Amino acid sequence: ILIFVLAGLLVHCVFLVSIFDIYFSSPLVHGMTPQQTPLPAPAKRLVLFVADGLRADSLYEMNSSGMPQAPYLRAILENNGSWGISHTRVPTESRPGHVALIAGFYEDVSAVAKGWKENPVEFDSVFNESKYTWSWGSPDILPMFAKGATGDHVYTFCYTAESEDFGAQDAAKLDTWVFDHVKSFFNSSRRNQTLFSALNEEKVVLFLHLLGIDTNGHAHRPNSREYKENIKLVDEGIKEIASMIDDFYGNDRKTAFILTSDHGMTDWGSHGAGHPSETLTPLIVWGAGVNYPQKVTSQFFEDNFLKEWKLENLKRLDVNQADIAPLMASLIGVPFPLNSVGTLPLEYLNNSAHFKAESMFTNAVQILEQFKVKMCQKKETTLSFLFTPFKPLSDSEQINFLKKARLYIQQQKYDEAMSLCKTLINLALEGLSYYHTYDRLFLGLSIAMGFVGWTTYVIMVIIKTHTNLIKTVQTNNEESTVVFYGFAFIGLIIFFFLSIQTCPWTYYIYCLLPVPVWYAVVTELPVIQELAANLLSLHIGQSIGLLLVCTLGIEILVFSFFYRSVLTVGLLVFAGWPVITQLWVQAKTTALIWTLLCMLLAIFPLMPVVGREPNIPLVIATGLLTLLISCFSLSSLCKSEIKYRNNEDLQVLLSQMLSIALSTYVVSSTHDSLKSKQGLPVLNQIISWMTLVSSSVLPLLSPTFLFQRLFSILLSLMSTYLLLSTGYEALFPLVISGLMFVWINMEQVALQYYGLSFKPKLSGFNFTYSTDITQFRQLHLDDIRRSFFFVFFIVTAFFGTGNIASVNSFDPASVYCFLTVFSPFIMGGLLLLKVVIPFVLVSCAFEAVQITTQLSSKSLFLIVLVISDIMALHFFFLVKDYGSWLDIGTSISHYVLVMSLTIFMMLMNGLAQLLTTQRLELLRRTKHHSV
Repeated sequence: ILIFVLAGLLVHCVFLVSIFDIYFSSPLVHGMTPQQTPLPAPAKRLVLFVADGLRADSLYEMNSSGMPQAPYLRAILENNGSWGISHTRVPTESRPGHVALIAGFYEDVSAVAKGWKENPVEFDSVFNESKYTWSWGSPDILPMFAKGATGDHVYTFCYTAESEDFGAQDAAKLDTWVFDHVKSFFNSSRRNQTLFSALNEEKVVLFLHLLGIDTNGHAHRPNSREYKENIKLVDEGIKEIASMIDDFYGNDRKTAFILTSDHGMTDWGSHGAGHPSETLTPLIVWGAGVNYPQKVTSQFFEDNFLKEWKLENLKRLDVNQADIAPLMASLIGVPFPLNSVGTLPLEYLNNSAHFKAESMFTNAVQILEQFKVKMCQKKETTLSFLFTPFKPLSDSEQINFLKKARLYIQQQKYDEAMSLCKTLINLALEGLSYYHTYDRLFLGLSIAMGFVGWTTYVIMVIIKTHTNLIKTVQTNNEESTVVFYGFAFIGLIIFFFLSIQTCPWTYYIYCLLPVPVWYAVVTELPVIQELAANLLSLHIGQSIGLLLVCTLGIEILVFSFFYRSVLTVGLLVFAGWPVITQLWVQAKTTALIWTLLCMLLAIFPLMPVVGREPNIPLVIATGLLTLLISCFSLSSLCKSEIKYRNNEDLQVLLSQMLSIALSTYVVSSTHDSLKSKQGLPVLNQIISWMTLVSSSVLPLLSPTFLFQRLFSILLSLMSTYLLLSTGYEALFPLVISGLMFVWINMEQVALQYYGLSFKPKLSGFNFTYSTDITQFRQLHLDDIRRSFFFVFFIVTAFFGTGNIASVNSFDPASVYCFLTVFSPFIMGGLLLLKVVIPFVLVSCAFEAVQITTQLSSKSLFLIVLVISDIMALHFFFLVKDYGSWLDIGTSISHYVLVMSLTIFMMLMNGLAQLLTTQRLELLRRTKHHSV
């Protein structure tokens, strides 16, 4: 069994990781030569303001009194510069956003593993190409551009990481710190001749990273007073800095200014996904070499923002976020970043047609260089007779394009030259994408074959070892040897084919994995033959009916990932299950409670996503309700024959009740403290972490009787869950646990109804005494329904609490009882724990169902594995890398989620066994036995 579980874990980890190799490998190539516009640049220096987390609408819209949110910046875009919207890409996080702005390319998902801080891959940037760059701001962002730079010319000035506190008195102080340090830096330069002369050089960049808006958005939401006042403070700060810089350089009109943002933010204060509030960021450019505002009578955009912002008559120039890097490079005359895929937005430039044409030509050559390197790499690692080049940009086509463009510039046909260069850029980008995804079909087919093979093998194992369908099948040793050598030969051919092409080591795993999997399937060929014979002997209507029911069940689960309301429909069908199957006749009260709890749980998927509407009083009320239920449970257990055998057991329950009470107090007290901007109280933080640690130990000290142990697990996990709750989701574990308790009872009724077992007394069931292997029965058709219930409850456990399959559905406010200083890994870990708690509750109930229905944990779990793998295969084929960024992000998160669920369920199975069967004897001097 252990080998099978380990093999399953390994196979599923490969399937999960494969998606990143197939869809999200690094797009970067190295070995290009820098490309620079040959004409003199309009600006000597560039000042880049990045207001982290600033939404486009928050900056451009008017306030309630009809005045602009940022008066200085509004005056700039109306009188002095150009403006538009910068469209960011998924993931809308600080690190990828800054990489797109400053290096001009969209980072791959490998940055996730680095917490958006370190450099997973080395890259070139505008800062690296500059003569000097001075930067001020967050320690999460600035060091990665200094670390990636060649030489010692990128200087950083950061505040401490502890300053990034969501619960602080005022996060706007982060921006004040930046503005104050820039002012003192310029003042000190007057007394430092070396610094003064460096500042007066050409090709200088000053970067101000302003994190206050993002921090206030997370802590108070973007529609809050704090967020809007922070925008005002940034506006005033930019006005002072711009004025000071102009004075310092004697108004030489050689400074270009850019204000933008790395990403936006949802109304509930999170970012990471592809919602327009996250992907639309402001862009205002003014100063040397920049176009003045262009008046227009009408302009068409699909959104209606122009009217809302009262900017219909000023030309809006939208760009992709990566286009800002070539714009900066062009303004100060540095080489375009080597890995940039941005297209120079010409309409922002106030320069001659000749300069624009030369800049576009440089841009085209720089992207074409990347295309050439990518093509050479792919050519070297592919057999010549299998290599299919990108036809629109063959070697001769490339030469034609470049000759023609150069000729147009010499003939002063600048518009034609610019148009041709844009065509070349688009083709080169298409070609880059073509070679980047060259192996996708081949790898996708390998993974799909592995998927199908693994699922088939698991079905074979279920039928062979856990049902009575198959009689003992004799194996022919001679045939087995032939099959073995056949598959070994196929494996060798694949290995040889991959090694000739010097493929990455991961390709060997993806392509060779289906070989042993399908070998295992083929060795079970007699089982398949006997199964086919058995199925043919069945009534054809029954077979088709069963197949349709199974297909419908899995499709419902798949649809629930797109529409949470599907879970509501499913739960309402579950509510009617006792009536449809006539089970209610056997146990009317249990069936009634089951129906009521199903209907109550069906409300949760219809609720808005967690965190959008915090409701702390509801969390406190849930804590009090849990205490009330604990008191009822205590009194009923004291009256029942299964009494607490000793004081220690009672002490465990009372300590868990105390933990619930403390959690309720901490939630209330922390919320009040943060509301009054007092920060997170240290005592509350200590209690929170102690509760988290104790919640994993306390259940192991409780008795192992079925309901007592399950109730103990609920109380322990509930105390942690309350600390992580911000609204209605606090009620969710209570409701789902109630349903799980009734489910265990209902399965006993179903067992009796189908005549598979007598009715044992559930209250006397002991987890530790229920593993007698001789009492296990074989699988029955109804067990498929049991497994489906489990998978459905697991999916409900995720989506029911309001999560959506997206990064932005997780609210950082959930972790404020534990920490308020920004720490992506600890915060991510706590949010993951919040998701896992309902899973653990469902898994423990499933463990109880397996034991009480006399099934080995392996047999039911294998059916669960088949159901989840069929779902995963659905999502594997639904993954796409085209369409809107929201669609792409969602399709990938669906696949990652369902694969994680499968791996999780394997781990949860083990965890549930540990939580239900093990007991620590720490509190006992003498060991007590229950009879």
